[in-house]
Amino acid sequence: MEDFSRCSGLSHLTILLLLLPLPTGGSTETFRVIGPLHPIVAVLGGEAVLPCSLFPAVSAEDMELRWFRSKLLEAVFVYQNRQEQKEEQMALYAGRTSLVGDLLSQGYAAVRIQRVQASDNGLYTCVFRKGHFYEKAGLELKVAGVGSAPQVRITGPEEDGVRVVCTASGWFPKPQVQWRDVSGEKFLAFSEAHTQDAEGLFSVEAVLVVRDSSVGNVTCSILNPVLGQEKAMAIFIPEPFFPQASPWKVAFSVSLTVLVILLLGAGCYTKKEHSMKVQEMREKETLCQIREQDRQTKEEVLKDAAKLQEELDWRKEEFQECE
Repeated sequence: MEDFSRCSGLSHLTILLLLLPLPTGGSTETFRVIGPLHPIVAVLGGEAVLPCSLFPAVSAEDMELRWFRSKLLEAVFVYQNRQEQKEEQMALYAGRTSLVGDLLSQGYAAVRIQRVQASDNGLYTCVFRKGHFYEKAGLELKVAGVGSAPQVRITGPEEDGVRVVCTASGWFPKPQVQWRDVSGEKFLAFSEAHTQDAEGLFSVEAVLVVRDSSVGNVTCSILNPVLGQEKAMAIFIPEPFFPQASPWKVAFSVSLTVLVILLLGAGCYTKKEHSMKVQEMREKETLCQIREQDRQTKEEVLKDAAKLQEELDWRKEEFQECE
């Protein structure tokens, strides 16, 4: 294994992690590695400390210590033979890391990262090794940065309102945007777009269309969700900025309203006239049907009376012949 490590430039710990399952035990002395319970928050340009400790609290001075990113070979910091080993360190962290080793004898160690960048955001793993035994723990670093204050400007009329644009840059992670009126009520209907630069920092552009000419001030606020810090800017929208209705539009609207009323009135009158004519026709049809029924009834009565008279005359003749 030593020959392979020498040829490849990898440490004994790296070879063990690649070849053996976690955890492994080749020593009677065992321990646990404990990381922070909550994410570590660091500000852009500042420093971050990634701590790990042993339980029980045995000395880590003669151990091999390693902090790496999501992949095993992405070494952030390596400590071995009581000194820093730079051969396996990622170029991204060169010159920015150091060991906080004041409490190594008590089983506590931490890596300090200076000049924190957006790319430092994410998950880390620390490994402590003694002999053939090693353990690991996970850490999360949340990088946060407050960028420029928002700039708010009126870009002109749009539809039936005024278009207002809010821009800001240099924020991390993606900021949250809110628009409020003078009473603090939030505008819910607006659009926003985010972009990232080469350093991973976010810029935002939020567009709001204000349609109420009496709203007065509107405020755009940019919030960092990790730090809870906010920057805001307000702008006053004068009422003359809102689109005004021209005289011909007013006249057209009035004429159209009158025309609609006349059409509705004419429609109602026509419908009423039609209903009256239909009712009159139905009454005439009913009267005609009644008259026809009376005529048919009379004819049937006359027919029955004629038949009865004929029968009476026939019986009278029969009676006279018998005498």
